[in-house]
Amino acid sequence: MVLSKPLMKVLQIYFSELYTNPIRTNAITGALIAAGGNYASQFLAGKKVINNQTILAYGAFGLLFGGTIPHFFYLGLDHMVSDEAAMATIKRFLIERIIYTPLFQAFFLYMLARFEGKDHQTAMRQIQSLYWTVLTTSWKYITIIELMNQMVVPPMLRVLVSNLIAFFWTIFISNKRRQEELRANRKIKK
Repeated sequence: MVLSKPLMKVLQIYFSELYTNPIRTNAITGALIAAGGNYASQFLAGKKVINNQTILAYGAFGLLFGGTIPHFFYLGLDHMVSDEAAMATIKRFLIERIIYTPLFQAFFLYMLARFEGKDHQTAMRQIQSLYWTVLTTSWKYITIIELMNQMVVPPMLRVLVSNLIAFFWTIFISNKRRQEELRANRKIKK
């Protein structure tokens, strides 16, 4: 399969930027993927009116944290567990799944609520109601993908792969958050 010249040009620019400006490139990529995932979630849910505030919240999270935190995490992980270490890939994988993922998911849920303009108490309630479901679903469905990310993806591209996974993850989380908000609103009305 031959890629078109315009697509090859875009990929060339992307990889050049990733090499020369990795933090900025990962941040912008994270913003576009997170905002796109939330838009896709709203579209798939059949929303008649798209909620631009949540798209902006997801995009802001992706820009500020969704590309930068994984960038520094994977960079630090490679320094913490060198390639020469016994079972290096397994060690990195376990650190990602057992330490990084639980912390990042809690941070993600909290900051997203805050970016949407919710107060601290509401953000904490949202974490309490969604955290365990989000975390266990991540462990259940993303674990094998993350293992492959650690095993076969070059370090420079791990954040991109992580963000591409996050596109579908954002659709899932957006749907869960929307369901939780509907439940909370029903309780308030009763």
